[in-house]
Amino acid sequence: MRLAAAFSLHTDLRLCIMVGFWPTVLAIWHTPSLLFRPIEISRIFMSCVWDSYSNMVDEGGKDVKKGLITPHAYGFVLDLGAGHGHTVNYLERSRVTKYIAVEPNVHMHARLRSTAFAAGYSEEAGTLLILTCGAEDISTILLSLPSPHPPIDTLISVLTICSIPSPQSTIAALITEVLKPGGQMLFYEHVLSDRKDVVWWQRFWTPLWSTMFDGCRMDRPSHRWIEDVGGWEGETDENLFWHRVGRLVKA
Repeated sequence: MRLAAAFSLHTDLRLCIMVGFWPTVLAIWHTPSLLFRPIEISRIFMSCVWDSYSNMVDEGGKDVKKGLITPHAYGFVLDLGAGHGHTVNYLERSRVTKYIAVEPNVHMHARLRSTAFAAGYSEEAGTLLILTCGAEDISTILLSLPSPHPPIDTLISVLTICSIPSPQSTIAALITEVLKPGGQMLFYEHVLSDRKDVVWWQRFWTPLWSTMFDGCRMDRPSHRWIEDVGGWEGETDENLFWHRVGRLVKA
């Protein structure tokens, strides 16, 4: 792997630190007890970075998400790691009964709520539900949803499996317990490369990257944990954020 590609994260890290460092320091200054809550510090930092760069990240995958989400999503939609709610902009409103956003980072909820409202979903109308739990909290998700179970028609994961704790068991539980028979999982994820030299660098950078960005890991073979994987066009094999997109229909 070329060194230029291997160190391509340097620019991203520098820009993100410039955006998120001082707001995070100020948050710690005002609430010193945060020093004993490293996960919360990471979430504050991530929310600051996401405020600046989420629209750019969304734009980069716009065509893929239009082709994956817009024609397929329907019924009760569960969006894992919803962030600022960009996924809702790809939903066909007439086909989606309810948008359920799973987002444990509460610092993102204000923008998530306003994005969903602009797309025609609201808590007052019963078409929006924001859950503060993580995707791994299967029991909390189920308790928050109406019977009968499993209740979800469409499960969506966009750049989220990278940060889910115990991802293999979580994915299996979501599909088994949350997704209806005949329901579907739509995913668009950055994953572990097939190239050994790229994998070495992905694993080299992951400890630092995951610490700074709320658990995000670039060394997970998420696409191998889900069936019916499609390819991602337009990326070189040297990309540290190598993507895969696919659709799984539950038997």
